[in-house]
Amino acid sequence: MKKFWQKLKRNVKDGNEKGAREAVLEDLFNDFNRNRFTIYKFNFFRGIFFGLGSVLGGTVVIALIVWLLNLIGWLVPGVAGFVNSVVDVMQQTVNK
Repeated sequence: MKKFWQKLKRNVKDGNEKGAREAVLEDLFNDFNRNRFTIYKFNFFRGIFFGLGSVLGGTVVIALIVWLLNLIGWLVPGVAGFVNSVVDVMQQTVNK
C-alpha cells in the first residue's frame, strides 16, 4: 500500500511539472508571437525555404547517383549503356 501512495505522489508531481513546463512554453510562444499575421508570415517563408531546400537536396542526390552510376558504368558494361542513354537525354533537353 505504501508503494501505491509513493507512486501516486510521484505521478502527481510529474504531472504538475509537465503542466508547468507546458504553461511556460505556451507563454513564451505567445510573448514572441502576439500577432497571428506574424505567425502566418513566418510559417509561409519557412515553407518556401523548406521546399526550396528539398528540391535542391534532391537534385544534388540524383546528380551524385548518376555520377556514381557513370563511374560504375566503366566497370559494368550493362549499366554503362543505361547511364549513357540517361546522360544523352539530359543533354538533349538542355540543348533545346
